[in-house]
Amino acid sequence: MAKRLFGTDGVRGTAGQYPLDPKTIHALGMALGSVARHLGPKPEIVIGMDTRESSPWMAGQVAGGLKEAGVGVRFAGVVTTPGVAFLTHTDSFVAGVMISASHNPYRDNGIKVFGHSGYKLPDEEEHAIEGETFRLLKGGVDAVPVEFSVDEGLDRRYVDKLLSSISTRFDGLSVVLDCGNGAASHLAPELFRRAGAEVRAICCEPDGRNINLNCGALYVESLHRAVLESKADVGVAFDGDADRAIFVAKSGRIVDGDAVLLIAARELRAAGRLAHNLVVATVMSNLGLEKALERDGMRLTRTAVGDKYVLEEMLRSGAALGGEQSGHVIFTDYSTTGDGMLTALKILETVARTGLSLDELTADLKTFPQMLVNVRVREKKKLSDLPSVAKEVRECEAALGASGRILVRFSGTEPLARVMVEAADPRQVEEFTARIASAIKREIG
Repeated sequence: MAKRLFGTDGVRGTAGQYPLDPKTIHALGMALGSVARHLGPKPEIVIGMDTRESSPWMAGQVAGGLKEAGVGVRFAGVVTTPGVAFLTHTDSFVAGVMISASHNPYRDNGIKVFGHSGYKLPDEEEHAIEGETFRLLKGGVDAVPVEFSVDEGLDRRYVDKLLSSISTRFDGLSVVLDCGNGAASHLAPELFRRAGAEVRAICCEPDGRNINLNCGALYVESLHRAVLESKADVGVAFDGDADRAIFVAKSGRIVDGDAVLLIAARELRAAGRLAHNLVVATVMSNLGLEKALERDGMRLTRTAVGDKYVLEEMLRSGAALGGEQSGHVIFTDYSTTGDGMLTALKILETVARTGLSLDELTADLKTFPQMLVNVRVREKKKLSDLPSVAKEVRECEAALGASGRILVRFSGTEPLARVMVEAADPRQVEEFTARIASAIKREIG
């Protein structure tokens, strides 16, 4: 059965509009509370939020629904998504709720729910909450929010836990942090100063509407300039809820999630902690990462796009490291979800321990030229049902051999076919992308 509220990353939408209108959010809180009542004698749920102007009233509505269902609530205030996952898992909370739309603009928002395990809820529990939400809405809901005060000790515990994950201090390292005017704005500068780094913090002045606005992990231009101006050793950019991180090397080179996975894999393997010599990434990770890992005797397993699928494969295969090119990186020894601040700590720890720069640590990572083209389509069909497209893909793959990759997939949210070609020869990349995209346009464009 298809879910009607929950997507791959919680409930998402425009704040104030269905499904993120006050009544639906309140009903969702009540529904979550009705499930939570069966999980303990005095169930309690922790709520955290990012810096969007809509986050406080949404948190208040979730809390109002929980209270109406007889469930206790504690507020962590502005904290990161992985911070909520950590608190849910390590305390007596039966669940955790994060109000955030991650890297999206401020008008959007979302509700992410974690179980006591620290992982997002399984599909069957999301189905149950959805069913109860719609039942409550049908009967009528009074959307009365709860006024709340923040428990200041909760985010302190999270920062302390992050610090305990490193054994090398960052004394002498100069770091620029771009917090995207988001959830990491007050946490990240403190964390890295406590670790010994000399910190310059930018985009740490949230006003409710500037989260992810031309800053953070999706827009690294400001960080790039700041690193070069400051002659800093490392730059780190977080997204709105700080579950991802993108780096800038001293030279100004952008170090994405693929490069981070290579650095982390080598570090874990040297310590004897890279289970099965395996790294999990998505189909979008560059072929250069796969080749670099192979040269070092490590393997790469690919999943569909989405950190949810990466984590599922990591848990299935017992992998200790996985992530996405976009900067979501998961260390299962330390966290149940992608954590941008944890990732930054582990990468800076490698820099501090080895005395090598990010440029030196990734010098042998040869990124293959890659092109991604979106083709608007009138319908979505299997590749096998599109003879001319399948023919072009077969011929192009045969021409590339082991020196390239072709990926054709449909968007999960838009009427688009995505064509990605990756190869050592940039001329082949352009030619084969055009050939496959043209065939798709002819068949279903």
